[in-house]
Amino acid sequence: MKRYEQFPHTADIGVRVYGRDLKELFENAAFAMFDIIADLEGLKSDVEYNIDLRAPAREELLVAWLDELLYNFYTKSIIFSRFDIQELTDTGIKARVSGRPIGANRNRLKTEIKAATYSDLKIRETDEGFQVEIIFDV
Repeated sequence: MKRYEQFPHTADIGVRVYGRDLKELFENAAFAMFDIIADLEGLKSDVEYNIDLRAPAREELLVAWLDELLYNFYTKSIIFSRFDIQELTDTGIKARVSGRPIGANRNRLKTEIKAATYSDLKIRETDEGFQVEIIFDV
């Protein structure tokens, strides 16, 4: 199963993300966002952070998860490339994420993403697992 694919969107970037379960869907959504932001190929992860978030429903939790990762990217200058979700419910997530400081990896940066949006955001169950379309504000 592929992690994600991009689809055309007027002014922003759209991705269709796949996962066999909700954990994989959330991990793949984070990977897709950072794969758009930077070249992740061969990027070693030597910095780790714990993420613990709550939200009223899983769509809101997905946006909170992605925006928290973006916030850490911009404030701590870390390119995240590994996402290990330890606990996930419809209203909470606990994860360990790892990446590498931008520093010498600045040449890996590709696209600036400002935020994940709620535009037509709906997590769907499919025969293969789960799918969601996310629009990133660029």
